[in-house]
Amino acid sequence: MNKLKIGIVGCGGIARNRHIPAFQELNEITDIVAVHDINYDLAKNVAENNNIEFVMEDYQQMFELVDAIAVCTPNKFHAEISIAALNSGVHVFCEKPMALNKLECERMVEAANHSGKLLAIGYHYRFTDAAMTAKKAILNGAVGDPLVIRTQALRRRKVPGWGVFTNKLLQGGGSLIDYGCHLLDLSLWLLEDNEPVEILAKTYNRLSKTPNQINDWGTFNHETFDVDDHVSCFIIFKDNASMQFECSWAANIKDDSKHLSISGVDGGISLYPFELYQHKYGTCFTEKAVVDHDETLAAKRQATNFVKSCLGEADLVVKPEEAQRTSLIIDAIYKSSVEGRSIRLSNV
Repeated sequence: MNKLKIGIVGCGGIARNRHIPAFQELNEITDIVAVHDINYDLAKNVAENNNIEFVMEDYQQMFELVDAIAVCTPNKFHAEISIAALNSGVHVFCEKPMALNKLECERMVEAANHSGKLLAIGYHYRFTDAAMTAKKAILNGAVGDPLVIRTQALRRRKVPGWGVFTNKLLQGGGSLIDYGCHLLDLSLWLLEDNEPVEILAKTYNRLSKTPNQINDWGTFNHETFDVDDHVSCFIIFKDNASMQFECSWAANIKDDSKHLSISGVDGGISLYPFELYQHKYGTCFTEKAVVDHDETLAAKRQATNFVKSCLGEADLVVKPEEAQRTSLIIDAIYKSSVEGRSIRLSNV
C-alpha cells in the first residue's frame, strides 16, 4: 500500500501533542518524513524524538519530499504557507482558524481549486461522538426546521499563557479565534445549509487587562493584552432562525462549560450532555445517549479522514468553503464590535 508522505510546518504544542501523534498512529497509511519550525533547534528536537528523517530550514524545501503538509503555525502564516504548498502540488491540512480574514480564505480556496489538491481545516470537534451522533439525528429529522440555537464555549480563567495566543498581530484575535471558533463551526455544520445573514456582537478584554488576575494557564502581561477574552453575539439566519453565541477565556462564571443546543419545530437537541427533546404520545420526551467528547479520538479520526481523502478513499468532512464561512462570521463579529452596529454578512 502506498503511504502518504507528510511534512509538519510548525513544531509548537498543537503539532507535538495532537497532530504528530495522530498521524503516527496511522503508520500503515502515512509517514511523517519532514518537519520545519522557525526555531531550528526545536524542529530538530521534535524530529529526533519522533524518528522523523528530515529537518528543513525552509518549509518550501519539503514540498519535493512530501504529498501533504500539516500547517501548525501561528494564524498569520496559515494562508501564506497553505497557498505555497497547494501551488506546488501538495495537499494541505491547516489548523484552525483557516486564516486571519476573508480575503486570505478566498485565496486559499482559489489555490486549492486551481491546483486540484485538497485543503482541510482542523475543526476536530466535528469528529467527536457527540457531534457525529447529533449530525445523524438532525439529518434523520429529530429537530426539523431549526428555530433557536444556543452555543457557549466558556472558560472561567484559562487565558493561554504560553506561545503567541495573546499576540493580536500573529493570531488575529483571542478567545473567539482560538476556542469559540470550534463551537461556532460545529453549530454551523449541524445547521447544514442554513445561511447566516446578520450579526450583532460585542468583544471584551477588561478582565485580562486588569492587574493581579487569577489565571489557571500560566502568566501573561495584562498591560500588553490586546485580544478578546470574552465575546457575545447574536446571529440571524436567512430562514429566520437565530443563534445566541458566547465564548470566553476569562469570565466571572461558576465553572468552565460548553453548550450547544438547537430548538426546532419538531424537536430539540443538546450535545453536552447528549439529549433529545420531543413531544409525542401526548407527552414530552427526553431521550439520553452516552456519547463522548473525546478530543484525542477526534484528532485521530480527523487525521484518518485527511489521509484517506488524499489517497482517494474518503471525502473531506471539513471542506474549505465551510471553514471559510466560519472565518467570515468571525470577521463580522469583530467588525460589529468595533463599529457598534449589526453587520450584514453580504457587506463583510
